[in-house]
Amino acid sequence: QVQLVESGGGLVQAGGSLRLSCAASGRTLSSYSMGWFRQAPGKERNFVAAIARSTRSTVYADSVKGRFTISRDNVKNTVYLQMNGLKPDDTAVYYCAASQLLVTASPTSYNYWGQGTQVTVSS
Repeated sequence: QVQLVESGGGLVQAGGSLRLSCAASGRTLSSYSMGWFRQAPGKERNFVAAIARSTRSTVYADSVKGRFTISRDNVKNTVYLQMNGLKPDDTAVYYCAASQLLVTASPTSYNYWGQGTQVTVSS
C-alpha cells in the first residue's frame, strides 16, 4: 500500500509556472511507475505525463509536450511535475498516481491515487 499526497497547486497567470510535488509514504516509490493526470470540471480525467520506475523514461500528452516536465527523486520518495508556459486550458485538479506496470498513459493501469491539487490559470 502506498499513500500519495500532492502539493504545489495554486492560482497563476497565463504564461506562468508551477511545480507540483507528489510525496509518497508506505512504500518506496522506486517500485512504481508514476503518472500525473488532470481533471477539469465536467470532464473526464486525462493523462498528462508518466515516468518509469528506474529507467527515467518519460511519456507526455501532446498538449503538454515541451511545456511540462515530469521527474522523480526516489531517495526523497517524491515525483514532480514542472509546468511552464501555463495556459487557461491547463486549469484542472491534478492527480498523481502509482502503477505497478511499466510506464503507461492508461488511468486504469494505476493502482494508487492522491487526492489532487487544484491548478487555476487565469487569462
